[in-house]
Amino acid sequence: MTEPLHPAASHNLPSFITAPGETDVLMVVMGVILAGAVLMFGILFFRLHSLPERMAHKSKKLQFEIVAVLGLISLFTHLHIFWIAGLLLALIDLPDFGTPLSRIATSAEKIAGIEPSEDTLQEVPGTVAPTSPVDRKDEASLKANAASSKGEGPSGPPTKPELARERQEEPLHA
Repeated sequence: MTEPLHPAASHNLPSFITAPGETDVLMVVMGVILAGAVLMFGILFFRLHSLPERMAHKSKKLQFEIVAVLGLISLFTHLHIFWIAGLLLALIDLPDFGTPLSRIATSAEKIAGIEPSEDTLQEVPGTVAPTSPVDRKDEASLKANAASSKGEGPSGPPTKPELARERQEEPLHA
């Protein structure tokens, strides 16, 4: 049942104008496009917002957690300075002080003949943890030093500071 057009209406109507009671196709299409655009904009926003975190994660940075927290703070507070700080931290390589200090502690324990603790034996990628606190050749040199300090063996240069002070005592008269 098609109703006749009003005599004053144009006979060449555009295709997006619908008759009364029919589905407005243009509105449905525009609704789908709007929903897709909002979804795409949200995905772009979140991907851009997580850029510093992804950069720090890919390069295995030490400050990854700090960058992630700065990204979350900037997301929830809408303060862009936190995002910029996270981006800068993701781009900058902070020096690793933990590994050298751990290796120094392990070496000091090894020299002292103390069994290294479990904390200092944790392997960091790219380093080699000692297998025993004192190597066999180090034990022999420690025994030779102990024998020389007692006067039993050849005297070499002292290795311990207290032995060095004992040997360098000067006479009180001069």
